Amino acid sequence: MTATSVTASPATAQPAPRLTDLFELGLDSPICLTWELTYACNLSCTHCLSSSGRRDPRELSTAEAKAVIDELEAMQVFYVNIGGGEPTVRPDFFELLDYATAHHVGVKFSTNGIRITPEVARRLAANDYVDVQISLDGATPEVNDAVRGAGSYDTALRALANLADAGLRNAKLSVVCTRHNIAQLDEFKEIADRYGAQLRLTRLRPSGRGADVWDDLHPLPEQQRVLYDWLVANGDQVLTGDSFFHLSAFGAPLPGLNLCGAGRVVCLIDPVGDVYACPFAIHDEFLAGSVREPAGFTGVWRQSELFRRLREPQQGGACASCTFYDSCKGGCMAAKFFTGLPLDGPDPECVQGHAEPLLDRRGALPKPSGDHSHRTAPAARSGPVPLTLTRRPDLDRPPVSACDESPLAGLRLG
Repeated sequence: MTATSVTASPATAQPAPRLTDLFELGLDSPICLTWELTYACNLSCTHCLSSSGRRDPRELSTAEAKAVIDELEAMQVFYVNIGGGEPTVRPDFFELLDYATAHHVGVKFSTNGIRITPEVARRLAANDYVDVQISLDGATPEVNDAVRGAGSYDTALRALANLADAGLRNAKLSVVCTRHNIAQLDEFKEIADRYGAQLRLTRLRPSGRGADVWDDLHPLPEQQRVLYDWLVANGDQVLTGDSFFHLSAFGAPLPGLNLCGAGRVVCLIDPVGDVYACPFAIHDEFLAGSVREPAGFTGVWRQSELFRRLREPQQGGACASCTFYDSCKGGCMAAKFFTGLPLDGPDPECVQGHAEPLLDRRGALPKPSGDHSHRTAPAARSGPVPLTLTRRPDLDRPPVSACDESPLAGLRLG
């Protein structure tokens, strides 16, 4: 894959641009992308970025999904981040995983661990092109289950144990940082080390149901400093996925690209094939097209007007005069949008405090597109939707009925 920039002739050659400068101009193929395979999920996490719960009956069929994988192989995409919902409750999940890795597309998938049995763990450990991320948002059951649902802490640790016992190397323990777990960073690292896993920290975005709880859950200013200092001290052992480049305004840049890659090096495919600029920006404002269009995903990535605009040189807007703009680049596009701030303004968690006056004056906030939350309010349940994970003989294909919106479609309740 190549950058879309033009190289100067030798007579006028300038110093070689930084890699991040080329990435800002966009690549002809994404380095990686996020693909939410299904909105179905057995949990109702309060901060779910895709408002998942019920299956959308319009989701891509197995054949359509394989066609997308064929495109990714042709575009030489390094890997795809599979998520949801809970991707493993989709009946053809392992068929698609095997198809992707057989076609030179590595798979990193996030799961709450509900289907990571010893048998499944051994199957995953046998595939060198699969990376598994187990989600856990509290180092104790009290902190985690308050966000993810009763019993989810035990489910996650059982999955980590199964993966470790199966010999899968370097599984990931994926944590969304909130004001309730910042004090547990060392404990998270200890849990990851216990199971031979690598800790991955990500930022809480006000996306999906997260928009409703962001004001109550996002780390407080003093905790942002604690997080930054911890990442500086431990950054070589911890993955962040460039989640925290807004914290670079504290001083030294954090490890990583430290830029918003939306529409430049990354994007999102949702369960029904719509392509968004960013996994955290599921809104019509950031909808670039659909893989179901004649030109497919390739056409969206290379021809979308939205992506063309995102790849234009950024001027910085209100942040351009800030001393730290070159470090934080104005922060996260999705975080600004869903907190009602201008896209050319400061990040809502700007560590220099530039967003605070704007947050105080914000009006009605934009709502994410689509809500697939369970119809029963999470508070009315004591924990996850109970599942008995047995297969039916007709599970060679996903359910297609418009009534099969439940994450239990294709599974038998016990």
